[in-house]
Amino acid sequence: MRVLVVTIVHDPRDSRIFARQIAAMLDAGWHVTYAAPFSATGAPVPQLARLRALDLPRAYGRRRAAAWRAARRLVHAESPRHDLVLLHDPELVLATASRSTPAVVWDVHEDTAGAIEHKGWLPPSARGVASAAARWLERWSERHFDLILAEHAYQERFAKAHAVVPNTVRVPADVSASGDSTVLYVGSITRVRGGLDLIEVGRQLRRRTDGAVTLRLIGPADEPTTTALQAAVAAGDVRWDGRLSSEVAMRALDGALAGLSLLHDTPNYRASLPTKVVEYMAHGVPVVTTPLPLAQALVERAECGFVVPFATPSVAVDAVLHLLDDPALRERMSASGRATAVAEFDWSVQSAAFLAELERVVTKHRTRRNPTP
Repeated sequence: MRVLVVTIVHDPRDSRIFARQIAAMLDAGWHVTYAAPFSATGAPVPQLARLRALDLPRAYGRRRAAAWRAARRLVHAESPRHDLVLLHDPELVLATASRSTPAVVWDVHEDTAGAIEHKGWLPPSARGVASAAARWLERWSERHFDLILAEHAYQERFAKAHAVVPNTVRVPADVSASGDSTVLYVGSITRVRGGLDLIEVGRQLRRRTDGAVTLRLIGPADEPTTTALQAAVAAGDVRWDGRLSSEVAMRALDGALAGLSLLHDTPNYRASLPTKVVEYMAHGVPVVTTPLPLAQALVERAECGFVVPFATPSVAVDAVLHLLDDPALRERMSASGRATAVAEFDWSVQSAAFLAELERVVTKHRTRRNPTP
């Protein structure tokens, strides 16, 4: 199988795209062409057998047209050499619309319309129109292409049933016991993802523990949050590593006292399970999360952490200190979260369903093009 994977929005190191999906395809012996914004993001070009990397511009803010045109040209030139095109951005759907392509799958990562309200580069007056356009694009897409959804809840936005490939993780065989003096956050850092709340948590942890507990942030930050983060680092309130490879970031979780997920209550997050919650569980790290419906339901069912109100850093700090003071509770939450991750969220199991879905789409497409006489 030969697959063309395309994104102009996501960092090429995106865990869902590269560490899970592309890795699964390569492990299966497939050949992958990965077209992504390597230069624009500073991402190293991967040197792996059966993987061919192509550089694209990045669509960012209002600067999107050039990247879209480049992607459209690339898909037109490259798709005839492949059995399937796997798209990861909604705007790329239209980039394939007028081209004679092989089978096409759009991997729907988020609530496209719900995410628009937080696009700071879009004027508020334009967001309603953009949301309506996003809903139209989703309806159009399922009439013309196959879709994969990252969440079961996304199904409500579509008329047809589509395959769901959740953001499961690679569960390590062994992890260190939770309980060291580091609290972790892994993921992109923005205001709606709780960036300013995280900074305040770090400040309070340093003061309330005399520096004995450290908050470590791993992930890129957007421009509005970067200045505040740099000031927090200078003050000694947080440690900020920036973006690390998925492998390095996951190793950093082992033994952590707690993992934070302080996302705000937005339409896009309301229908999603934060991958970081599952990553913390897989590594035996107790979770402190805000009450987004899917995150709250999982953490309470697995009994693997605390649910704290939105935008209340002091309550999150209380939860961390509770874990610090109660090793037995910490151990129970660690073990319970990891057991749930092993049973329900192991990508090494889920990847087989992902590959099977791509094979199904290719077979269906070939049958339509070459019907049996």
